[in-house]
Amino acid sequence: MIGMTNKIRRQHLPTSLKTRMILLVCLLVLSLTLMAGGMYTAMIGKVLEEQIGKRALQVSRTVAKIPLVQQQIVKSHPDGKLQQLAEAIRGETGAEFIVIGNRNGIRFSHPKPDRLGKKMVGGDNVAALERGESYISHAVGTLGPSIRGKVPIFNSHQEIIGVVSVGYLQENVRSIVHQQQLKGGILIGGLMLLGVIGAVTISNRFKQAIFGLEPEQIAHLFSERASIIESIREGIIAIDREAHVTVVNRVAIESLGKDHEEEVIGQHIREILPGAKLSRVLTGGQQRYDQEFEVSGTTMIINTVPMVEKGQIVGAVASFRRKDELDILAKQLSQVKEYSEMLRAQTHEYSNKLHTIAGLIQIGHEKEALDLIGKETAGYQGLIAFLAKAVPHPVLAAFIIGKYNHAKELRIDLVIDPESQLIDVPADLNREKVVTILGNLIDNALDAALHNKNEPQVKISMTDSGNDLVFEIGDSGSGVPVKIAEKIFDRGFTTKQEDRGHGLHLVMRALNDLQGQITMGDSELGGALFTVFIPKQRSH
Repeated sequence: MIGMTNKIRRQHLPTSLKTRMILLVCLLVLSLTLMAGGMYTAMIGKVLEEQIGKRALQVSRTVAKIPLVQQQIVKSHPDGKLQQLAEAIRGETGAEFIVIGNRNGIRFSHPKPDRLGKKMVGGDNVAALERGESYISHAVGTLGPSIRGKVPIFNSHQEIIGVVSVGYLQENVRSIVHQQQLKGGILIGGLMLLGVIGAVTISNRFKQAIFGLEPEQIAHLFSERASIIESIREGIIAIDREAHVTVVNRVAIESLGKDHEEEVIGQHIREILPGAKLSRVLTGGQQRYDQEFEVSGTTMIINTVPMVEKGQIVGAVASFRRKDELDILAKQLSQVKEYSEMLRAQTHEYSNKLHTIAGLIQIGHEKEALDLIGKETAGYQGLIAFLAKAVPHPVLAAFIIGKYNHAKELRIDLVIDPESQLIDVPADLNREKVVTILGNLIDNALDAALHNKNEPQVKISMTDSGNDLVFEIGDSGSGVPVKIAEKIFDRGFTTKQEDRGHGLHLVMRALNDLQGQITMGDSELGGALFTVFIPKQRSH
């Protein structure tokens, strides 16, 4: 029965899929072709009218500059020379009419001689005769609606002495437009035919590509990829029903200490991940999440999901990542919580001070209230005013203010170099990575300054001059010993309590992403000085 079903599917599916492919591609091609054709036919009319108008204007300008025209137009009665000249030019340019009028709009030339000496009609001579403008107009004259190029005639003193009007009848223009649209329609029809032929060809090739594999293989590949997406996380390994590795990604290869994919593909899962217990997933089908196991001395967090096809377990997928990376995220969340608590405490402190100020005012001690307000706001307002001018970037400015408040809570003097400026920051620069770099360096500086009980101090300097953004963070601590200077950026290295040592590693990782550099030296405050260089222009 199952074999019969597979046979029916194989007979029916290709035809059905081919039909859908042809209809879909044809619909897409036809839609795009019709849209493009409609735009083309609409555009061609507009472009032709614009070009004909420009042509009429150019002919008018040429006629207006002919010396004979400038000489004859000032006469009281035409002697026929302008009529002969206009008709000769009209024959050469293909214009419907070339009308030359004097300062009062009286015709000195016209395709129909019986209309010479009469007033020009259309009502579109005002701008040319009164303001000396050259322009294209659409008006109805004695010959019908037309596109006209109007140009004033000037004498040697730049005085307006007449007007030239060269026109093409809109009826003739529409005839030209229709001819061009007909050509466009033929082209569109040809493109549509090619689109249909292409749709049939594509559907046939797609059909051959899909059915080059057996249906069971296609279903297996689909289930495998869907399960990999479902498992999420970093390193990915998939196994078949015999527990042999079939899929592995680059992160997994690096985590396993291997160099090439060939070292892993085809191997039994026990040889690759002996602690993952993926074989149990094949027999029990139970999903497991966030389980710990060790690989080459490194603790991993693993998630395992079975691959199910037609109700049978045909494989499993494992996703895993280093546990210390999760610890870093947890620490970052803890820092956010600490900042939140700090802001809450500061809000409480300022609330108490506001109550104090209100009490002083109520008992009539306004001077003491003003003194207290001035004392509390002088430094803070000065910092805000400075940052608004020197660092006009909300994320960076808010970050510096937060660190200033944090230092104040720790009773550490956080000084920002008054010569600092951070205005020319590239728009595509990742502000969050800059905050990660500065945040960890400043936190380390604050920790180091706390050991100086006399005058704990941290100094920050910023500049955007040159091709790099440069940051300097110095502290009044005891500095960095030479023997550990090369290790401080290693993951997990720390001179503090256990479960620390991720801050400077995060700094180095963010700097690598931004193609930046960092140097270390001695600060004028007595402690360490870290200098960060972040290029404004980065290679991709």
